[in-house]
Amino acid sequence: MFPERIKELRTGKHMTQSELAKFANVTQQTVGAWERGKASPGVEIITKLANFFNVSTDYLLGESDEKYKQNDSTVDIADDRVLMTYQGKPLSKEDREMMLRIMRGKE
Repeated sequence: MFPERIKELRTGKHMTQSELAKFANVTQQTVGAWERGKASPGVEIITKLANFFNVSTDYLLGESDEKYKQNDSTVDIADDRVLMTYQGKPLSKEDREMMLRIMRGKE
């Protein structure tokens, strides 16, 4: 179930295997192996992927059909520990800083 779900989530964000590999800090070949069911990521990467795609680890692993995890907390946009994305691609530090300047009215 993981191979189908990771591919569905990746393509749903219009990401290439290479882009997902860069995010997960693995090779494109590794992502391809995940999608073919020839390899599986470790717990840390599964958690990172679930957070990135905003799904539960249970959904990602096929243990649940509940796709989206419940988000009970808020995160401040200025918190640089938070991964911000646009169309599935991580925003650069410069883009984040520009957004904050615009939001503060200091473009």
